[in-house]
Amino acid sequence: MLVKPSRRAAAALAGLGLLLVGCAKDAPQDTFRPAGENARDIDGLQRPLFYVAGVVGLIVFAFIGYAMWKFRDRGQEIPEQSHGNPKLEIVLTVLPAVILAAFAVPAVSQVFALDKSDNECVINVTGQQWWWEYDYEKGSTCGGVEIPESIVTAGELVIPADTPVLLRITSRDVIHSFWIPRLNGKRDAVPGRLHTLRMHADEPGIYVGQCTEFCGLSHARMRQAAVALDTADFQAWVDNQLAPYQAPAEGTLAAEGESEYAAQCSRCHQVNGLTDDSGNPVLAEPDQSVLAGAAPNLTNLMTRTAFAGWTFDLISDECRDRLWNEPSETFGDVYLQGVWMYTPADATTPACFNELNLREWLRNPPAMKPMYTDPDKLEATDGLTRGMPNLNLTDEQIEVLVAYLLERK
Repeated sequence: MLVKPSRRAAAALAGLGLLLVGCAKDAPQDTFRPAGENARDIDGLQRPLFYVAGVVGLIVFAFIGYAMWKFRDRGQEIPEQSHGNPKLEIVLTVLPAVILAAFAVPAVSQVFALDKSDNECVINVTGQQWWWEYDYEKGSTCGGVEIPESIVTAGELVIPADTPVLLRITSRDVIHSFWIPRLNGKRDAVPGRLHTLRMHADEPGIYVGQCTEFCGLSHARMRQAAVALDTADFQAWVDNQLAPYQAPAEGTLAAEGESEYAAQCSRCHQVNGLTDDSGNPVLAEPDQSVLAGAAPNLTNLMTRTAFAGWTFDLISDECRDRLWNEPSETFGDVYLQGVWMYTPADATTPACFNELNLREWLRNPPAMKPMYTDPDKLEATDGLTRGMPNLNLTDEQIEVLVAYLLERK
């Protein structure tokens, strides 16, 4: 069946449109805009390969077009069939081999060159359906900043700028793949194995990534970001993460929310410093409810810009755009304010807080992010879920929980 010219033209325009979308100037995961030493090394290799492949592609398409035109069906009899041209076949076999060999040597060399041992900071990264956990070990040092106590966070990897950082990557359940294109290539997260990846960001800013190994129902909603801060701002971030727990003032909605949180959320989500009425620490036990045995630590939730696998913004679209375009010199000052960024000093409500997203998440998480939480379908996992179930919270419960979580900053 012949394809009508109009359909061929439409297909060509669609392909061109996809190409232009992939080359969008403001694409946050653009591999052609390296922002660190490792990504620049990769870019220096991929660009020549891309150009050569483009030229070869044009030549191939030109020959195909010529053959389709010259030997198009005119109703003539099928021509006599014969064997190919041996000389041409040899050339078309040897030439690609030479081209591939020319790129194979520098490519293999680059793989080894990226595996450097000059890292000044080591962070444990664990993938799980469908979010990333970051663990800064007690006693480690990052860019000259000591980590006196363990820091566990999720979604947003905070690192010192202009510092080689080593990520030790693994998984709790299935295979995931960690990738922040502007800082380095991909590295698989495999259960029971430890893979390392070197991160380096030239200057402060946000660098967005994505899980690139299909890992189940909400694979497309498993994102992550690296936030680079200068030394002083990174020290401030560490100090804030380790600051003593501040209980809400008595008689406030946040105080009611603290009790509600302890009753509804603390069995999976840890908030460091939270205690019960007897003064005993409230410790999360996600292994009793979640198949992988862990849930995001919410100790300083409002210092982050997104949640739920870095899928939903905690800040408004306007504030997100302003933050992402903030000059590197002032980026850290703004980022450290969390959802209170750009809020006047005398204001009592955060200007940037995306309250709607958080409320909708608390109302029905699986409706926002598909997860295996249906009790009728969990026989194979002994009732353990692969995500956050719907707790069927009332509007009053959501109100006080939002008030409490807003103080986790």
